[in-house]
Amino acid sequence: MTSKQIGRRGALTGLLVSAFGLGMGTAFTSRASQNRTSHGSSSTLVAYLSRSGNTRMIAESLARQLNADLCAIRTVEPYPEDYEAHVLRAHQQQETGELPVLAGQLTGFDRYRSVFLAFPVWGQNLPAPVRSFLAQYDMETRILFPCVTHGGYGPGRSLEILAQLAPNAEIRPAFIKQCDSERETLGLLQDWTGLVMKPEGIHSPDL
Repeated sequence: MTSKQIGRRGALTGLLVSAFGLGMGTAFTSRASQNRTSHGSSSTLVAYLSRSGNTRMIAESLARQLNADLCAIRTVEPYPEDYEAHVLRAHQQQETGELPVLAGQLTGFDRYRSVFLAFPVWGQNLPAPVRSFLAQYDMETRILFPCVTHGGYGPGRSLEILAQLAPNAEIRPAFIKQCDSERETLGLLQDWTGLVMKPEGIHSPDL
């Protein structure tokens, strides 16, 4: 089944409702020390990649509402904290097809029948760490629920690539949400500083 965008406000609720009855168990929230290892007993997993925190918020909400296991997708080599450096590295990985090594190990993956995969769009594409996750964990016979965040350009080719990398999964319609765009914020900030720092824009206080 091909993924389709659900643009209505009730999209998330619809996905949650469709997930019930697929086998929910004890909730588990991964922590930095545990990283990607889950010790829960649920048959539903929420796996997420997040840079700014927007996608993490969605994933954590899903895990609470679905009583699902939760794990963060992290890499052994962290990405740069600087936004521009992060974008450059992500672009290089797309160009070379690099699959970064993931940190930690998700145990008991075979018990999961439903997987909610939450990720941001990087350069109109599926992020390299998510590609690594799909290469490491087989989605065959599983129901896959994509949850996509983006900065204003839509999902790009991310859902197309996802379908290619998980050909034997049953992919449900995606939840797609525009979140704050760091690039737009940086651009607006640069415009603002360029304006206020002009000589005619600087005013000394009256003495």
